[in-house]
Amino acid sequence: MVESGREPEREPGAPFGIAEVTGVSMVPTLLHGDQLIVHYGARLRPGNVAVLRHPLQQDLLIVKRLVERRDGGWWVLGDNPAAEGDSRVFGVVPAQLVLGRVRARYRPVTPGRQRSVGVLVSWLLSALRPVGSAAPSARSASRRLRAR
Repeated sequence: MVESGREPEREPGAPFGIAEVTGVSMVPTLLHGDQLIVHYGARLRPGNVAVLRHPLQQDLLIVKRLVERRDGGWWVLGDNPAAEGDSRVFGVVPAQLVLGRVRARYRPVTPGRQRSVGVLVSWLLSALRPVGSAAPSARSASRRLRAR
């Protein structure tokens, strides 16, 4: 969840910006502290992860997965079913409150901590990843179904 109370950083008119994740509503896809590359004005489809204004507190920005279009907007859910704060609580989010699609996440290295070579290599391999269009549990479930 992006809970900064301010717009993600971007140049005026630029199609891309950066936002920071705070909270655990999108675990395991996004972790607290992840930086997000947000594409403003991108085509939105069910399964996309998006940055949007909270429908009940519009100065609060949140990150959720777009589940489906419904009358009045988008039904959104977090990837962490134990976390609250999605359409199960506030209902449908009007389309005009969806700011942009998350294209990638970047996990910054923690400054001031000693790291082994193995940890640094592991971080380099996982630091920048595209954010997919389906929840990890849905992808693994569909693979299991096809494999049978």
